Amino acid sequence: MIPLVDVKAAYLRHRAAIDAAVQDVLESTAFIQGPQLRAFEEAYAAYCGTKHAIGVGSGTAALHLALAAAGVGAGDVVAVPAHTFIATVEPVSWLGARPRFVEIDPETGAMDPVALKGAIDGVSAVLPVDIHGRPADLEQIAAVAADAGVPLIEDAAQAHGAEVVRADGTVVRAGGYGLAGCFSFYPGKNLGAFGDAGAITTNDDAFAATVRRLRDHGRTSKYEHEIIGYAHRMDTLQAAVLSVKLSTLDADNRRRAALMARYEEELTGVGDLWFPPATPDRRSVFHHALVRTSRRDSLLSFLKERGIGAGVHYPIPVHLQPAYAFLGYRRGDLPSTEAWADECLSLPLYPELSDAQLAGVVDAVRAFF
Repeated sequence: MIPLVDVKAAYLRHRAAIDAAVQDVLESTAFIQGPQLRAFEEAYAAYCGTKHAIGVGSGTAALHLALAAAGVGAGDVVAVPAHTFIATVEPVSWLGARPRFVEIDPETGAMDPVALKGAIDGVSAVLPVDIHGRPADLEQIAAVAADAGVPLIEDAAQAHGAEVVRADGTVVRAGGYGLAGCFSFYPGKNLGAFGDAGAITTNDDAFAATVRRLRDHGRTSKYEHEIIGYAHRMDTLQAAVLSVKLSTLDADNRRRAALMARYEEELTGVGDLWFPPATPDRRSVFHHALVRTSRRDSLLSFLKERGIGAGVHYPIPVHLQPAYAFLGYRRGDLPSTEAWADECLSLPLYPELSDAQLAGVVDAVRAFF
């Protein structure tokens, strides 16, 4: 078997350090907002190049809190792509707002700034997704949002360590654009916890203070609650695990890039496989080894029969999900989004994937075609 993601291999590589970090938490019994959480928040803010990182219970919770702290509420409209996991959109609905689905760039799969410009009227926030590990075109999207006077909240759940090179040459890591960046540390992510966990990054002091209150029942002290909040805290055990794994994240991302380069070298020109082109000003961390083919479903079945855990991210775009049928979108409304949903396939990719395993995947794909 060659799994799509090997969480156990990641644990075994860090086993001694993770076990020691977890034991420290167990002995301290500081399971909620213990010192390990504060240490991770400081380290992750430094890693992302932001003033603040606030640990929360999941990536979905991060989006929920960021939108709430930005003032999104009942009757508002949030611009968001439909080529994403539904968790990007659910918090919009929880707050009583309405998603406006924006078409994607056909080459990158991320929100198209030109399409956003045509859809910006009446929008209260812009929520682009750094999909498959590559930042969206945040320079252009931020310009559209700024012209409209609305906040940009970046869904960076798949882009830990990804980078944007600005026109002036400065480099900004994912999570450093706009008002806030929202991360998931779901176990299969580039930086994965041992359960649900997430974070919000920001350079805005007042916004950070609001998020910290919102995540913990609106507290200003133990039994004083200034605002109505949520139970969206990251537990200390997850913070301890994440601190260990953060120490090798850059090296892990380099390994992902090397493996992806091998896939492209070995499979470009095979059948009708298509790889999204590189964007030097937006550096991916390759959360998914994404390819496209018109024979996606047949190839997926072929690989699974041979013990290769390929996957599809995502076969049903959010605008066509039954849960959002009430919005009235129909197939054909977002053709680029729907083409990605019909053709995208993710091959196995994780830092522990061996060269021999990758060769096995390549051989199977070649055999199919």
